[in-house]
Amino acid sequence: MLALLLVALSVGLDNFGASTALGVGGVDRNFRLRVGVIFGVFEAAMPVIGLLLGHSLARELGSAAEPIGGALLGLAGAYAMVNELVGEKGLTEAKEPDIRRLVLIGAALSIDNLVIGFALGAYHVNLVVAALTIAAVSVALSLLGLEIGGRLGERLGQRSEFVGGAVLIVVGVAIGTGLL
Repeated sequence: MLALLLVALSVGLDNFGASTALGVGGVDRNFRLRVGVIFGVFEAAMPVIGLLLGHSLARELGSAAEPIGGALLGLAGAYAMVNELVGEKGLTEAKEPDIRRLVLIGAALSIDNLVIGFALGAYHVNLVVAALTIAAVSVALSLLGLEIGGRLGERLGQRSEFVGGAVLIVVGVAIGTGLL
């Protein structure tokens, strides 16, 4: 069980980093709920999908999972930064990302869980318990990240969306290079 918690913590750290970046733009209860549900569903489902896809696909994806996830997060961060720089300043838009962007980020963050799913099956870990544990830890870290990011965003003011995008890029690079 300790090994499972350590795996859940290691895959949840990238959710923490991305959520901190997302929270910089400001958070409310609905946004927290959306992030928690989307990230939790991806974090729980991907190990199950990884186990179902089988050994050969998991092995092929294994070394590419982190760079793919990192690149997708970097693209989401770059999009946020460009949108902040060239977006219409006069419009009163919600600063929080739309559902499509959250789904993209959730998918990018959980790509490595495909490989973890196969590994958990090989070690005869109860997959349901593992998926729920990984999801719970990831959701908790995501909510913590949103809170920290929200507090930082209050201090950053109008630069918050740009800084949040930059942090997403940094998290993407850290994931892509294996640091997270």
